[in-house]
This record gives sequence, C-alpha cells and structure tokens, in this order.
Amino acid sequence: MQRSRRSFLNSFGSLLGLAAVSPSEAIKTLGNTVQPAGATDEEIVARTFALAARRGLVGDDIGEIVDIIGSSFIGTPYGAHTLEVPGPERLVINLREFDCTTFVENTLALSRCARAGTPTFDAFKEQLQKIRYRGGVIREYPSRLHYFIDWIADNVAKGIVRNITFDLGGVSVTKPIDFMTTHPASYRQLADKSNLEAIAEVEKRLSSQSYTVLPKQAIAPAGSRIKSGDIVALATSTQGLDVTHVGFAVRSAGAVKFLHAPLSGGSVELSDHALSDYVAAITKATGIIVARPLNP
Repeated sequence: MQRSRRSFLNSFGSLLGLAAVSPSEAIKTLGNTVQPAGATDEEIVARTFALAARRGLVGDDIGEIVDIIGSSFIGTPYGAHTLEVPGPERLVINLREFDCTTFVENTLALSRCARAGTPTFDAFKEQLQKIRYRGGVIREYPSRLHYFIDWIADNVAKGIVRNITFDLGGVSVTKPIDFMTTHPASYRQLADKSNLEAIAEVEKRLSSQSYTVLPKQAIAPAGSRIKSGDIVALATSTQGLDVTHVGFAVRSAGAVKFLHAPLSGGSVELSDHALSDYVAAITKATGIIVARPLNP
C-alpha cells in the first residue's frame, strides 16, 4: 500500500525538527531536490520523475503533485524570454531557468505525467505542447497562448484545468486587450505582418469577451476554498493587459501562499506572506484569476 506523501514528509521532517510541515515547506527547507548545477533538461525530467516515484505520486490528486513538484524547483533561476529563440516556432524545453509562465507550464506538464504514470521525456514534451499551444497544436507563433486569459480558456476546453474564479466570488471584467500589437517592437516575431495580423485577431476576440476576476479584498475570505496546486494569475489595471504574473497557490503553515518565479526575487520561491497580502502590495494588481488543475 502506498504511503501518504504528507505522512512521508512529516515523518522525514520530524527528524529535522520540522514536524507537521507542508510538502513545499519540507522541500524548501531541504533545498532543491531536483536540479543540480549543470543538469540537462533530460536529467532534470528524470530526477523529477524519480522524486515522484519515491513519493508514490501515481494516481494522487494533481494539486498535491503540483505542490511537491513545483516546490522542488525552489531556487531555480529566473530567466526572461526563454521561449523567444531564433527560427520558426517550436516547442522550447528549458527547465534550467523559468519565467513565471514557463514555471507553471513545466510544473503542470511534469505533474500530469507523474499522476498518469507516464514518466518519460517524450510524454513530458507531449503534455507541455498540449498545455502551451492552442488546441495543443503548433501552428507558428500565433498558436502559442500568449495572453493568460486565453491560456486558461484553451486549457479549460482541453480538460486540463477548471476556472474556479466565479465560484470563489469573482466578478465579470471586460477591457481592451491589445498590449502585444500596441508594443510590436517588444516582440521579434511581430515584425512578420502575418503574425501581427493573427495576434490582432486574438486580441479582438479577447477584447469582446468578459473574464472573471476575484477582487483583492475578496482573496482572504476565499482563502479556505483555494487549494494547493491551484494556478493563480494576477489580474492587472495595466492598459492592454489581462495578467502580469502567474504561479501556484500552496497551503502552508495555515495560510495560502504563492509559489512562483518572480523577476524581482531572481529565482523560484514560496512567498513569505499570505497570497492576499502579496497581491495587496502590488499597486496595479486588481485581483486574481484561479484555475484548478484537473486529474488526467
């Protein structure tokens, strides 16, 4: 019979004076268990699946698996624009450094493989492509899910996540989404007119639709219904943008905290403060959007 992961971590943590800690807190205390310096992406994937095997994660709830695997990347360096490589659009694999979105995508892909019992590099790549691209199919640059409200909607349609923001007390928001086409110099691929036009069509569709945001002041009251492994996106008042930052909720020491890859911190980290306090401190954050990963 498989041993509970929390039971394992709590008993292991007790040897270090860390009784009753969450998976994320135990792994944070023990250090980065997945990624040694200089490891290749294939080695990092193999080490992650070895961690999953040691914890007996096959068949467990995806949210708890996300907590375990995501926390194992604490300390991994932040890297901006990791997907913007020369040449045609292709699936970029980089687990040696993350921006906030690639941290979420890679952790979710690895967690889905671990839960399904498909611990291979090819299975990981298949899951990552399915998560990152519209309909799971690469059709040049515009097929990548650049805006996070589009990312959530597409992954809802694919049965990968469920948007629970409304259930938490979220309110409907409509705003113009056009940051990419109004800042084309920031995106190398938008020098191609066909890419620019295709992204403009995506923006037009997103601008015509409402999306749901849980306001800042409602985050703390909704905290008891937010689970470890839930994907949390920070909605923004910035003109033309839907979301400025993403990560995972983690229940730790009686509070909901934020596991994420921040530019400011320089590496993947678990917030010291509660998620509600973290969001409250960001002036342009209007609230959060919450998507719950579904068991594959």
